[in-house]
Amino acid sequence: MAENTEPVARGSEESHFLAILSRMKYIERWSLMRSSRPENLSEHSLEVALIAHMLCELGNVRHGRALNAERAALVALYHDASEIVTGDLPTPVKYHDGTIRDAYKAVERSAEERLLKTLPEDLRPTLADVLWGPGEPSEDEAYLRRLVKAADKVSALIKCVEEARSGNSEFSSAERSCRAAVDEMASELPEVTDFMREFFPSYGATLDELLG
Repeated sequence: MAENTEPVARGSEESHFLAILSRMKYIERWSLMRSSRPENLSEHSLEVALIAHMLCELGNVRHGRALNAERAALVALYHDASEIVTGDLPTPVKYHDGTIRDAYKAVERSAEERLLKTLPEDLRPTLADVLWGPGEPSEDEAYLRRLVKAADKVSALIKCVEEARSGNSEFSSAERSCRAAVDEMASELPEVTDFMREFFPSYGATLDELLG
């Protein structure tokens, strides 16, 4: 008798996971600021993914690392997914003091766990690995996640520069703060130094300027 090779269905329950993620486009960032052009969470996540991927490639090609650039892009795409549940808490509030920062981290974790529960059970470990990584991350994994954090901060600085270019002084203080944070990261992460020297200056330029 021939062996049945039909795939086994793992479950038939409806999953809301991707429909929830699609709502990132409704979460506006910089809620306390007057923006010349609003930025939503979906746009930000894509930009962070592109920057994180490039930072890893810079590390691999120029600095002898063996980073998974595709994984970095995926981690970056999900790095703010909890804000679909929590909303974007303004940075001055989020990092006002250690108590608020720690409390918000707990809220973020709870929101991420809530999102995970909307996935079919057999798929949850895969996304949990993307969100949180292994319990004891390797040196490469830890470094990769540092680059994703750096990409997040660079993306914020890009937004500040673009607002300044549009004549909006609302972001002046945020630009100084973001630039100081990026400079500090660059002192420890040579990939960030490379990115800021070679890629960052083009942001905010017109299309005619970019295409020559």
